[in-house]
Amino acid sequence: MIGRIREVQRGWHGRSKIAKVEFQSMAMWHAMPWLFYFTWGSVPLALSLRPDPPAVILGWTLIAVATLQCVHANLSLRRSLDHYLGRADLPRRDLAVAGAGMVVTLGLAIALQAVDGAKDGMLTLVTLFALIPYGQALAFAVPIRTFAIRFAVIDAVTVAALAAVGVRGGQLPTTATVIVFGGLIALLSSRCGAWTLSVMWEADRAREVEARLAVAEERLRFGRDLHDVMGRNLAVIALKSELAVQLARRGRPEAVDQMVEVQRIAQESQREVREVVRGYREIDLGVELAGAQGVLEAAGIVCRVSGSSAGLPARVQSALGWVVREAATNVLRHGDAKRCGITLAVADDRTTLTVENDGAPDSAPKSAGSGLAGLRERLSKVGGTLEFTSGDGEFRLSAEVPLRPVVRDACPPEGERGRDQGERGRDQEEVAL
Repeated sequence: MIGRIREVQRGWHGRSKIAKVEFQSMAMWHAMPWLFYFTWGSVPLALSLRPDPPAVILGWTLIAVATLQCVHANLSLRRSLDHYLGRADLPRRDLAVAGAGMVVTLGLAIALQAVDGAKDGMLTLVTLFALIPYGQALAFAVPIRTFAIRFAVIDAVTVAALAAVGVRGGQLPTTATVIVFGGLIALLSSRCGAWTLSVMWEADRAREVEARLAVAEERLRFGRDLHDVMGRNLAVIALKSELAVQLARRGRPEAVDQMVEVQRIAQESQREVREVVRGYREIDLGVELAGAQGVLEAAGIVCRVSGSSAGLPARVQSALGWVVREAATNVLRHGDAKRCGITLAVADDRTTLTVENDGAPDSAPKSAGSGLAGLRERLSKVGGTLEFTSGDGEFRLSAEVPLRPVVRDACPPEGERGRDQGERGRDQEEVAL
């Protein structure tokens, strides 16, 4: 049992913030028809029925139909909400069944009124309940104007039917007002929450599209830089190679000079490509701090950045830039943060980056996940360290990197020696070529 509870807790904390809001809204919408059923449509009516057989039969039939209304409202709720959120087509059959249930319930209430089968005023509450399940389904399915027109028709038909069975006096305007009130309850309780969910999901999709566009833009930039570097050099290599072929066929000694020039241009191109890739991989810490602050504040999280990256070595900025990226991603994806503080400090020949945020889930990781493990490995290459703590809804991540390069051991491990030898072998092959 305890394991099942923990599994449920992990599943809940694993949901996104929008998924949690949708789950809570669904729970409220499931409970709303039953709340009105017990307070307006069943218990009060059962207690107020007169002992006459027609009244008892009509009254308990009405209660049974009201129960079916609530059950159907729960079963069709997900399809109705998915239609409003644009995930599914209009559930016409569900809407028709809900409308039929409302008509039957109102008809039984009017019949009870005709035989005077309940105490005065009780059938007004029954009328109010009969509208809720149908109004909930209708609020998800049609525009507000159509909703208002349909409820106006329901109001007019119900009042006319009551007048036809002999209801007079102030009960008719009271019933008309109650129907309007019931329509407003169904519309506001359903449509407002669904509209909020729609806006949140749209914002989430827009954030994903923005991230994809940023990646695509960076790929285009890299491709453009690579084209600028390699395009001209490859064209020159092709021309000089063709010239060398023609000279060689004629037995001219200048062919060797052209091939030497081709070799020089190829080596120069190799060096330029390495510089492009190195520049692509390196990160500007100041840009990353500003970007993280902008992204977090756009998500509604108050973010404060203190400290300056000016004057820090490129390797330190690159290492800490990756920390800023991962930390900002974790703040957005995990927990429900309202504030985040990023502090950059330099002391004792070490640079320290600290990221603190609230809203951390109770099930925050006690050990490094794949993202944090990758950061720890990246920092270790420059002699840095990574630590993090969590508790009481707070999460703190701290990274330290020395300002001076760390001198590696003179005798590296066997794996490192193998890699170094492999790199030297490739360099020698390049020179030989």
